[in-house]
Amino acid sequence: MSKRVSAKHKLDRRMGENIWGRPKSPINKREYGPGQHGQRRKGKVSDFGVQLRAKQKLKGYYGSIGEKQFYAVYVEASRLKGDTGANLIGLLERRLDAVIYRAKFVPTVFAARQFVSHGHIKVNGRRVNIPSYQVKVGDVIEVKEASRQLVLVLEAVASGERDTPDYLEVDHSKMTAKFVRIPELNEVPYPVVMEPNLVVEFYSR
Repeated sequence: MSKRVSAKHKLDRRMGENIWGRPKSPINKREYGPGQHGQRRKGKVSDFGVQLRAKQKLKGYYGSIGEKQFYAVYVEASRLKGDTGANLIGLLERRLDAVIYRAKFVPTVFAARQFVSHGHIKVNGRRVNIPSYQVKVGDVIEVKEASRQLVLVLEAVASGERDTPDYLEVDHSKMTAKFVRIPELNEVPYPVVMEPNLVVEFYSR
């Protein structure tokens, strides 16, 4: 199962941040952008540039979601009651691949997307192979019994890189996770600052 290491590293270099907080990120060694001009002093970024960067960072964090799909999530967030930025984060965290990643069933969001699409996951006892599937509060997500001894899964569970958030009830002995509630922005364990308000401003232009 491919981990798409190059994709993660390219995004980190482009953003200039270790957006997943991984110890092997190239940003830990080189804090400048890629290419022969990466070390040049950067000029002042426009408001549009700041908003675009916030969108690209948030979109990339969830496995480089396609623009059309990401915009559809924004549109849905804008239709819900309350703050659109908070709604956007809530919808992204309800993605099945995001829940699998948060539960530490896999090491990366890229692996989570592939893990779901290959049919290793059940939701409330039924197999779901759509990474963007929206998990509801109270749903129980589990790794199929035949997939629980995969090296990818065992290594992710044993990893000390990150903890599981409070809005999930995770039982690694049974390889299950219950989605307890939709999280607030300050509950989501982003290694870097995410600014969904700037994403809303970008699409509201």
